Amino acid sequence: HITTLAGGTHMADHITIRKAPGTWTVRAGGAVLGESQNALELSEGDYPFVIYFPRDDIAMAFLDATNKTTHCPHKGDASYFSVVTKSKTLENAVWSYEAPREGMERIKNHLAFFAGDEITVEKI
Repeated sequence: HITTLAGGTHMADHITIRKAPGTWTVRAGGAVLGESQNALELSEGDYPFVIYFPRDDIAMAFLDATNKTTHCPHKGDASYFSVVTKSKTLENAVWSYEAPREGMERIKNHLAFFAGDEITVEKI
């Protein structure tokens, strides 16, 4: 079932994408991987929201594409990247929808990070 939100964005009922307010940063291993005032906030059902950073705002030199892929029936096929820092490699810690499904086009050319002990995503 598809719903039209304000602004004409079509998406599955339980997914909303909006511009994330403020400036967001992502860090790993002490390195700043990116900072953006144009990040997107994707909310899906009862899950915590996920921040998607525009690829242009991320230091891609820290990322290595991997062979991992996953499929979401709503967003499409995700490809993955590892984060390579001076001290370690964080396997498959980043994902991106290169060709998202209809209604999810806003997250194309954006990257999301598995935040946790090794990676920090925060509003600054």
